[in-house]
Amino acid sequence: MENTEPDSLKRVFGLPTLVIYGVGDILGAGIYAVIGKIAGLSGTLVWASFIAAMVVAALTALSYAELGSRFPQSGGVAYFVHKAFRNDWLSILVGWIMFCTCLVSMATISKAFAGYFNAFAPFVPAWLVIIGLFAALAFVNFRGMKESSALNIFCTALEVSGLLLVILLSSLFVFGGGGGTANSIPDAPTVGWTAVLQGAALAFYAFIGFEDIVNVAEEVKNPERNVPRAILLSLSIAGVIYILISWLATQVLTPAQLADSGAPLLDVVRRTQPNFPQIIFSFIALFAVLNTALLNFVTASRLLYGMSREGLLPAWIGKLHPRRATPYRTLLVILPIAIFLSLSGTLQFLAGTTATLLLGMFFLVNLSLLVTKRREPRNNGFQVPVVVPALALLCNLALVRYAPRDSHILALVFTGVGMVLILLRHSLTKRSLPST
Repeated sequence: MENTEPDSLKRVFGLPTLVIYGVGDILGAGIYAVIGKIAGLSGTLVWASFIAAMVVAALTALSYAELGSRFPQSGGVAYFVHKAFRNDWLSILVGWIMFCTCLVSMATISKAFAGYFNAFAPFVPAWLVIIGLFAALAFVNFRGMKESSALNIFCTALEVSGLLLVILLSSLFVFGGGGGTANSIPDAPTVGWTAVLQGAALAFYAFIGFEDIVNVAEEVKNPERNVPRAILLSLSIAGVIYILISWLATQVLTPAQLADSGAPLLDVVRRTQPNFPQIIFSFIALFAVLNTALLNFVTASRLLYGMSREGLLPAWIGKLHPRRATPYRTLLVILPIAIFLSLSGTLQFLAGTTATLLLGMFFLVNLSLLVTKRREPRNNGFQVPVVVPALALLCNLALVRYAPRDSHILALVFTGVGMVLILLRHSLTKRSLPST
């Protein structure tokens, strides 16, 4: 009896823990690592870039909230597209791209983690730090959602405390008469809306995470009610924090100083309170980055599990561990790809690619909701007006236009690889069918 495979995942999330899961996923490496790069694009209007990115994210979040309420299943976007278009190859492609998005995001985060770690131990090679990070994340993921959720709560508490510390120290500095740095520069270049939108395309990476909530829907108590609420609450909390910090940061340091920094928020703390122990904030930032990597790892494994159970991937991938009830075989797929990506590419390049892939995915999510609402109208449960997914769809396309060109290229490469895998799967399936 001990080796009997469980029939379903354990429901361990209530609304509070699910909101913490979502906030912890959204916050983290995005604001700790890329705010400086965004300031380099949009200058003192970095806050406007975050607002624009939040509007686009919020529109799609509303679509996710309704789809998550309609279909509280693991598999996320791949399952939504499959239900809307009833096409296996498109669902596989969508699932593959979403999987690649998680992996590229994990690679981005692991590089930031290695940078913070080397601040404590510069003698340890970055590649060894990256491998050690993924080994630890794989172990926690194997242990189960209860352990992952406990680590998530701990890391979320640390990263939120770090951001609140930045807000407190920056506010005291700015309103105490020491701020206004950006506004005092006589030769500061004028920033147009094109630059703001370019910053928004990169800032979109900082909002990634709300969509991961639907991937753990089968582990949520009362998912029809709690999934939509958790998505909207998580995004709102993170958005307010981002906008406030982005404005304060440009009052403390110039956009050029932020752009040149490898640890922009640490430099903000240094400027506002030179006597504050820097090692403490570095420690907080390290766990903030770790948290985002953990949640991306969980999402990637649950995504593969959901697709396997729906018959879109080989059944062996979706087998649950007899005792831990976790999709442990997905780790064999995730680890080698994530490590390879981590050791190739810069943080900004990988972050831009992640945002580009997700904007393309969100386009399909909103299109799926439009198709689903037309085919299966309903009068109960969480619903949004048709104009919401329609407007979100257009905003996704508009923001993709302002992403870096090299990110477009890598995103197309991932899509091409997915198409090749689909063709191979179709060819093997066709060969295995008995001739008539």
